[in-house]
Amino acid sequence: MSASIAIQILPQADSDEEICRIVDEVIAYIDSTGLHYEVSPFETAIEGENLDELLEVAKECQHVAARAGARKVSSYIKTVFRPQGEVLTIDQKVGKYRKGL
Repeated sequence: MSASIAIQILPQADSDEEICRIVDEVIAYIDSTGLHYEVSPFETAIEGENLDELLEVAKECQHVAARAGARKVSSYIKTVFRPQGEVLTIDQKVGKYRKGL
């Protein structure tokens, strides 16, 4: 992997249930990309070979949330990019902390 991002989508909605439904739609979109990702309570990490592709996914997440009914979408996006070489993978970063997997 030469790049990874972490994205937190914060849709504005009328209830916690509605927020969760919108976030679920965003995660379903991320899943549909075929990229390796991991969901955590605060953000979703996505990794790939192409930073531009990951940034396009992050951009589309805003549109998915809006189409799902969010009145406003706030996002926090973190990136790691190494143009020549590899970045640490999700598994390298947190694999040792997973229990029972």
